[in-house]
Amino acid sequence: MANTNSPFGFRQYRGNGSSPTYEQITVGAGGISGGIAYNAGAIYYGDPVIRSSVGVGTLIAGVGSGSVVPLAGIFQGCKYLSTAQKRTTWSNYWPGSDVTSGNAGATEAYIINDPNAVWIAQSDSTGLAATDIGSNLDYAIGSGTAASGISGAYLLHTGAVTTTFGFRFVDLLWAPPGQNGVSTVGTAAAYNYAIVAFNSVETKALLAYNT
Repeated sequence: MANTNSPFGFRQYRGNGSSPTYEQITVGAGGISGGIAYNAGAIYYGDPVIRSSVGVGTLIAGVGSGSVVPLAGIFQGCKYLSTAQKRTTWSNYWPGSDVTSGNAGATEAYIINDPNAVWIAQSDSTGLAATDIGSNLDYAIGSGTAASGISGAYLLHTGAVTTTFGFRFVDLLWAPPGQNGVSTVGTAAAYNYAIVAFNSVETKALLAYNT
């Protein structure tokens, strides 16, 4: 049966902490300075995020597809003062515009940026092959879903030695049975799942931190 094209961003597979929060940290408000960039667009659960030049290191959804900016981490949700609901809201995704400009600095974003974190993500329509293991992979941000708050980000199949690519290809995900896999060992299949680690992330990259 053909694999289903249903990207979900980057879902943690292993880490130093414990499920479900692993090494989650807070950015903004009571945590590391920054928060989320005001009116810069939605950010979904599982999206790679980067630093923006709009504000002091505020977060925006990663752009992927050739970006040379190191990742700040993977988005896990946020807390903000909702203009529409007139109350503090905890959400697995950032809607992008439901705060007033005066309160934008009070947002909290929750991300995972541990350099040892390992993730599962879906590949594109070409798929990834076992022969690409060890290469660096770029990603596309895709389209998240507001109803669920889940990311639509996915991996691009072209493996390379490019040092600025966000992820390192560790392995294909072969189990459990029935999940998106490969048709024959070592060959690529459209929309298969891959296990990846961070390659270019702030906690281990030596590149500039914002856009």
